[in-house]
Amino acid sequence: MAQAKAKRFEHAVSLLRDGRFSADGETVEVPENWTPEHSVLAGLLDCSLTSLRYHALRYGVAVDAEGSASGSITRRESDGRYGFVRIDVHFDVSFAPKPDQAEIAELLAKAERDCFVGASLKPAPSYTWNVV
Repeated sequence: MAQAKAKRFEHAVSLLRDGRFSADGETVEVPENWTPEHSVLAGLLDCSLTSLRYHALRYGVAVDAEGSASGSITRRESDGRYGFVRIDVHFDVSFAPKPDQAEIAELLAKAERDCFVGASLKPAPSYTWNVV
């Protein structure tokens, strides 16, 4: 049996001379104290919630959530290079209507698994989900 061809997603961002970023005709001004590391963590938060909302929609469930992410960067023993050595993600989430516990566990596992930003990071993020 032939394997289905994987979807391919293309994204592009430009860094303008004035320090703003541009994508799809929109520009974003990044605060002066914002580092690339902040951008990685922000991308992880956004991607994780996008993944959760996608799967919840398939269950007929709405998601309301907020979150935070933090990480530690130091020289890694494995290769002697600086990089993230710990990434912690915390979300407070509510569902409407609220699924049963098994469905919630399934949704959260799928959110973590299908966030491509999280899947691209080493070490893998450590998630904490507070369902209210």
